[in-house]
Amino acid sequence: MIDSKPESGPLSQRAVTLGVIATDRSPRSPLPSAGRVLAVGSALPVLVLGGWLLAGLPLLLLGWFRPLPMLLAGGASAVLLCRYGLRRMPEVDGSATAGRTAAVFGIAVASGVFNGIFHGEQLLVRRDPGTYAEYAVWLARHGSLPIPRGDFGGPDPALRFDGMGFYGTDDGILPQFMAGPPMIHAVGDWVAGIPGLLLVPPVLGALAVLTFAGTTARLVGARWAPLAALAFAVSLPVLYTSRTTFSEIPSLILIFGGLSLLADARRRAAADRAGTDRAGAIAAAFSGLAFGLALLVRIDGLRDVLPVLPFAGLLIALNRISRARARAHGRTSGASGFADVDRRLGVPLLGGLAVGALWGLTACYTLAKPYAEYLSGSLKPLLGICAAVLVLTAAGTALAPWIAARRSLRQRVPQRVRRLTRWLPEAAAGLVVLVMAALAVRPWVQTVRRIPISPEDRLTADFIEKTQEAGHLPVDGTRLYYEDSLHWVFWYVGVPAVVLATLAAAVLVRRLARRGELGWLLPLAIIGWTTLTTLWRPGITPDHPWASRRLVPVVIPGLILLAVWGLRWLRARARRSGRRRAGPLVAAAGAVLLVVPAAVTSIGTAFSPVNRGEAAAAAGLCAAIPPNASVLFVERVTGDRFGPLVRGVCGVPAARVDFPPGTSLPLYADVARLIGRVRATGRVPVLLAAEAGQLEPYGTAARVVALRTRQDERSLVDPPDGTWSLSIDVWMTIPRLGVASVTFRPRGDSRSWER
Repeated sequence: MIDSKPESGPLSQRAVTLGVIATDRSPRSPLPSAGRVLAVGSALPVLVLGGWLLAGLPLLLLGWFRPLPMLLAGGASAVLLCRYGLRRMPEVDGSATAGRTAAVFGIAVASGVFNGIFHGEQLLVRRDPGTYAEYAVWLARHGSLPIPRGDFGGPDPALRFDGMGFYGTDDGILPQFMAGPPMIHAVGDWVAGIPGLLLVPPVLGALAVLTFAGTTARLVGARWAPLAALAFAVSLPVLYTSRTTFSEIPSLILIFGGLSLLADARRRAAADRAGTDRAGAIAAAFSGLAFGLALLVRIDGLRDVLPVLPFAGLLIALNRISRARARAHGRTSGASGFADVDRRLGVPLLGGLAVGALWGLTACYTLAKPYAEYLSGSLKPLLGICAAVLVLTAAGTALAPWIAARRSLRQRVPQRVRRLTRWLPEAAAGLVVLVMAALAVRPWVQTVRRIPISPEDRLTADFIEKTQEAGHLPVDGTRLYYEDSLHWVFWYVGVPAVVLATLAAAVLVRRLARRGELGWLLPLAIIGWTTLTTLWRPGITPDHPWASRRLVPVVIPGLILLAVWGLRWLRARARRSGRRRAGPLVAAAGAVLLVVPAAVTSIGTAFSPVNRGEAAAAAGLCAAIPPNASVLFVERVTGDRFGPLVRGVCGVPAARVDFPPGTSLPLYADVARLIGRVRATGRVPVLLAAEAGQLEPYGTAARVVALRTRQDERSLVDPPDGTWSLSIDVWMTIPRLGVASVTFRPRGDSRSWER
């Protein structure tokens, strides 16, 4: 919703009706206007990303995810989406100037350069970034899944191919996560190997800044886009996830890019009152596609984009009601306010959403099924909610014309109920404030705990206890610290931003309930629904900055977007107060309060790269391993960290040797047997472990990795302000020929062996 009129060009429709500014129809100049440059530039990332993912999944399922097929299919898909998505792109609004547009692009470029300088090198599988990185390396160099186990002389009950971030299946090894981010990060490996892969996240971070600024320009105004871009770019979680291989930044580009495309679709539909131009419908379809593809990037994307389904159903219902009324009056449906502008967008929006979601669900079922089964405790209820929303949306859409035509139903509503509905706008606004207040006081009334009942829960509890000990906190492994989730947001964007966002949400909800405008309905639904569900149950290990990644796809950008709108609203009220300087003072003070608190929190880690040296360590390890080797890890942690790297980066088979419960090392007999089996295939057995003594029974060990670097801090009750040291050693031996190689036969179950 834009208060001020554009600086030049007539409006095709009143801004107060649509909440947007229509395309400037002034004569074309030799150069594109600043508003058009900002509109096109901020829409490009989501269209290119959508085209790449749209073509990438089928090729991956066919085993053809290679540079040439992806260049042809992915490039062509991206070009087609850009060709039709950017055709006659409307300007963002009349307040766009060359300086403001340049500021947005400058902030985006500066963000990419800054994060590129301080990027991380997380290649070892210690947490999710290592899994994503090794997933991307495998796709870049092999182009298919599952990952083969390799040659170890046949199956053996002591061989383990699963581990942290990877599942062993009957067909091979499957990475843990959705395939979208690795398909994007693989481009870097194709271009420049491991160094190129490590620089893809900063590039994506810069594109996220640009995309978010474009959304702000469309929904708030181009005047406010640079401020929003700066406040977003300096937030610590955005810096954190823009420096290594996470999934949150691509998800943000798809979701907020989808909102931008939908805003463009509404403006195009507003300009096409006759309904003859399909540009608005195409933009709505691309918007739905972007929302649906968010599921291909993160499985949580199913929750984030859920409001799109009932919103599309609402548009379809409005269209059906309009057509029914037109038929009843014997005329074609004509202009009827906001409903007429939006109603034509429902079907293409839903169609695009269905296609994107189909891609995501297909990838989940075929490439991430073990991961989905692991998350079944939370995924099944979410799928149930989605199914219920789908049924209610379908029923409401089908019955909408019948309900609208039954005036008797409205006449039967008691007068007392009618009077109560008059208070609905104020009640809705008050509810927004109450919810945020409840989240703010939650730490004083609730302590969130989880009693460990599974091996994964026990590992998490053990991790929390060790982190508590390191931070000199009371040791309680059942604590999850989720009650502090809104205070996490206070750390990363500042209390003023949250207050402004709450004010803006309350005002916008009140306007929606009173006037029924649709311009902010979907953005508010996505931001409100995802913020509430994320803050109530973040679903992540609560150490920081690690846990801050949960806030990146929607919560932080959504609150900044609302905060900027709230600042604009306060500035407008101050200007109407009659004091000449009140408006600029409010804007300046608000800008400082939006940027400074976030920057103060970020400054502690912004100039501290983590995991530097892992790329060199990986190269050294690969150089030490013979090219015809089969690697056996005789220690669990080293196997978890380096097994995927040995397979993907070094290109040789790798497996971990299982060990009896209650111990940390495998049986000598198991290792000796596997050494003999590897030798029988003509390959060279190589043993790796964390300490030289663990390899002593098999041969003389040499240290092949001596990594000394810094890692992320693990803070539970305060914002992170530094890094921790990290030391990792790997020792290697090629077993001497004298190692016993005895024959064993099974006894009882297949995991017990005797001579």
